[in-house]
Amino acid sequence: MSARIRPDLESIPAYAPGRSRPGAVKLASNESTPGPLPTVAKAIAEAAELANRYPDNMASELRAAVAEFHGVDVANVAIGCGSVALCQELVQITCAAATDEVLFAWRSFEAYPIVTQVGNARAVQVPLTEEFAHDLDAMAAAVTEHTKLIFVCNPNNPTGTAYGRADLERFLDAVPEHVLVVLDEAYYEYLRLPDDHPNGVEMGRGRSNVLVLRTFSKAYGLAGLRVGYAVGAPEVITALLKVHIPFSVNRLAQAAAIASLEAREELLDRTEHVAAERDRMRAALLDAGYVVPRSEANFVWLPLGERSAEFGEASAEAGIIVRPYGVDGVRVTAGDPHENDLFLAFATAPETTARFLG
Repeated sequence: MSARIRPDLESIPAYAPGRSRPGAVKLASNESTPGPLPTVAKAIAEAAELANRYPDNMASELRAAVAEFHGVDVANVAIGCGSVALCQELVQITCAAATDEVLFAWRSFEAYPIVTQVGNARAVQVPLTEEFAHDLDAMAAAVTEHTKLIFVCNPNNPTGTAYGRADLERFLDAVPEHVLVVLDEAYYEYLRLPDDHPNGVEMGRGRSNVLVLRTFSKAYGLAGLRVGYAVGAPEVITALLKVHIPFSVNRLAQAAAIASLEAREELLDRTEHVAAERDRMRAALLDAGYVVPRSEANFVWLPLGERSAEFGEASAEAGIIVRPYGVDGVRVTAGDPHENDLFLAFATAPETTARFLG
C-alpha cells in the first residue's frame, strides 16, 4: 500500500518554467541578460565562505535595507524565497476554508491558481479586457463575502499591460477593507508610464489591506538566487513570518540582495536599455502585422490564440525559445539586441507572417 496523498493534487499542474535548449537563444523566462555586478558577485563569494552556517532566518540586515530604501519600518517588510513563495504564504495566512476565495485576473501570473489550490482555497478568475489588461471594474464586482485575497499583477505577466495610480486607487477604494489586496510589482522597474506613476508602496501607505510584492529576480538580475520581498501592514507581515519556511532565503541570496540595493542606480540604468529594446521589438512586430499590446515589463505579448503553441515550436526550430501560454498567446523576453534581432528575423520573415497572420 502506498502512502496516502491529497487526492486533489492530481488536478494541480506543476509550475512550468521557460524551456531551455542547448545552443538556442532563450527569450522565455524574463531573465536579466547581464550577470551580477562585480560588487554583487564579490558579496556572493564572501557569503559562500560561510555556507557551513545557517543564514539569518529573519533576514534582518536585508529587511532593514529594504525598509530604508522604501522609507518604511522594518516591521513593514518580509523577505521570501522569491516573490512567488510569498504568494503562497499569503494564501496560507488569509484562507482557512475551501470556500475562501482568491481573486485574480486571467490570464495573469501562472503561479496564482497553483498556490491557491495548494492552499485549499477557491480560485476566482476574471477575464482580461479586450486590451489584455486587468478588468478592474469586473474584479471589484466579483468580490463576495468569501473573498479573502486579491492578486493584481501590475505590470501584468504575461501581457505586459499596466495601470496608473489613479485607476488602481479607484479599484482599491472599491474593495472592502477586510480583503487583502496584493499589488504584485515584479516588473515595476521596467514601468515607463509618463504620467500617473503607480508606486504600490506609496499607494499602500495608510491602507492596511494593501501589500506590495517586489523581486530581485528581474531588474536586479538575481533570478538564480531566489529572493523577493513584501511591504505591508505590520500585522500582515507578522502573519507572513509565522508561515515562513525556516532558512528558505539562503545566505548568498541575502548578501546579493543587499549589495544589489547598494548598487541599485547602476543596476536600474540597465532597465533603460531593456525598455528601449522592448519598444523596438514591439514596433517591428506591429509593422509586420502582429497585434502587440503596449508593454511596461521586460517582454512583449503576442495574442496568437490557438496558434500560440505552433508559433512557439516554429520559433524553437529557428533557434529561439519563447513562452507559449495555452491558447492565449506567446510571451517573448527582451534580451540582448542580437538575440532580439534573431527573433525579429524569424517573426517578421514573410513565410512566418504568412503562416501565422495570413
